[in-house]
Order: sequence, then C-alpha cells, then structure tokens
Amino acid sequence: MGGPRIPRQPLWVEEPAARRRMPDPVRTSAVRAVLIMSLTIIQAMVAFLATLTGSWLAFPMVLSGVGSTVVATWSVLDVWVTRQVWNQRHGVVSMPSSSARQLRRERRAARRAARAADREAARIRRRGTRNLSRA
Repeated sequence: MGGPRIPRQPLWVEEPAARRRMPDPVRTSAVRAVLIMSLTIIQAMVAFLATLTGSWLAFPMVLSGVGSTVVATWSVLDVWVTRQVWNQRHGVVSMPSSSARQLRRERRAARRAARAADREAARIRRRGTRNLSRA
C-alpha cells in the first residue's frame, strides 16, 4: 500500500463568465420567447406533415401556425423592449471618454462662466452707484 499518493484534481473547475448575467426581467422574457419559438416550430412541423399526409388537421394547423408565428415575433420583440427598458431604468455603463459626457461638461463650464460674468457685472454696477456724488 505504500507508494506516493498522487493529488487528485477536482472534477469541476469553476471559470469566470465571459459575459455578465442578463437581468432577471430580460432573462424571463428571453426564456418565454424561446419556449414560444420552439412550440411554433413544432407546430409548423406538424402542419407540414399533416399537409403531406392530406389530413383534415392540416388546415387548422396552418391557420394556428400563422397565429403562432405572430405571437413568436411579438415575444422576440418583447425581449428587445424589455432589455431597452431595463437599460434606461438602471443605466448603461458609460465610458469616461463618452462624447455626450464631454458635451455636458463643456455646457456646464459655459453656464458657470456666464453666471460668473453676470455676478461680476452686477457687482460692478452696485459698486459704481455708491461712489457717485449726490449733487
């Protein structure tokens, strides 16, 4: 029983995710969209096979397939809209070199300079009227 013991490596090695996890509402709508899409594809396949066999079920299946396609398209749009709404409500990561941030900084500096010039002009006007003679 002697002999050197070889260290066992773990069966599962956890690696950090390459992308951040989707927010819960977006993930929920994405799962819903995938389920609806898969059911639509199954329904389209059944409609196709029923059409090939000449079954009476073919016509109702084709009609419901068209409706399911509309619903599936709607569900995919729901994922997109939910993602956009989440980004607007919870903010998007912006880069410090963002052009919008630079424009806001420039506008803020211009407003500050304009307010300082107005204060200076008002101060000069107030100071000038006190020293006038009352003749």
